[in-house]
Amino acid sequence: MIDCIAGYHLNPWTCGIAKFNDILATHLAVPVVGIRAVELGSYRRPLLSLKLSEFSTADAADLDTWAGAHAGRFELFLHAFDGTEVEQRLLARADRVYCGNRELFHHLLPVRPDIQELFCPGTILSPQRFQRTDLSIFTFGMAHKIRVPMYRRLRDLLDATGRSYSVYVSTALHENTSFDASFVVRFEELQAIFNGQIYFMGYLSDTAVFNQLMDCTYLAAFFEKGLRANNTTVNAAMECGCAVITNLDEHSPGGVAHMTNVIDINRCERLPDLEQAQLIGRAARDIARQRYGWDQLVAQLRPVVHT
Repeated sequence: MIDCIAGYHLNPWTCGIAKFNDILATHLAVPVVGIRAVELGSYRRPLLSLKLSEFSTADAADLDTWAGAHAGRFELFLHAFDGTEVEQRLLARADRVYCGNRELFHHLLPVRPDIQELFCPGTILSPQRFQRTDLSIFTFGMAHKIRVPMYRRLRDLLDATGRSYSVYVSTALHENTSFDASFVVRFEELQAIFNGQIYFMGYLSDTAVFNQLMDCTYLAAFFEKGLRANNTTVNAAMECGCAVITNLDEHSPGGVAHMTNVIDINRCERLPDLEQAQLIGRAARDIARQRYGWDQLVAQLRPVVHT
């Protein structure tokens, strides 16, 4: 009887096999364990669900050693097979072998006549339909920069409107940073804050971001100290005529003012009605295009030379 699912990558937000393993473990009522984890040795019948091409050379060698010491005492679910020596030894040492598609089945059948052809069901973790609401809030930022306290203040302001609302969260990553458990924890905090009225949109293309900015009621963007003139997400939202809810300080862009062309979360006592939000958005578009647009930047980098 399988008593755990052993996987290499464990974050279901960033790895399809990790998501598959997570859902499968839930259905089997067993834990998910990292293949590199010491505690794997405490399980009697792990199912290794993996694609060895994802492994580092050192981790593949460690798995090879482990499999040699536990031959006949583990099961193997292959999502791919490249024919490496380590894979061939895993195939020989596993008590039972499963594969995820017919191509793998036909390829491996001569080596393991007892291999079982299986499949991978859909892995949508959050099968939610977007609910139409009076207000929609789009928020977009780096995964490690979600300012949870300011979202609590935003929730209070939204609740005070008495209107229905939905929050759409997209994210991105700086180079050399990872989409780690800290973001998952923060997003779960946001889910609790907004009582489920929130949708995670993942990494959106520029086209998708543009459409969100054009369609949402507000963009929410919060910063450690305050909005800066080089924040391209807020500038893009303002160019689109979107009403931005943010936090300002003495170093925020010149000409940007609370309830004129943005909404300062720290000074806002109530959110503007829809008509006023549209006016703020239009004023934002004006200052973004007239003062903080590409033409203005180029003009200062290439000043006119008078002769």
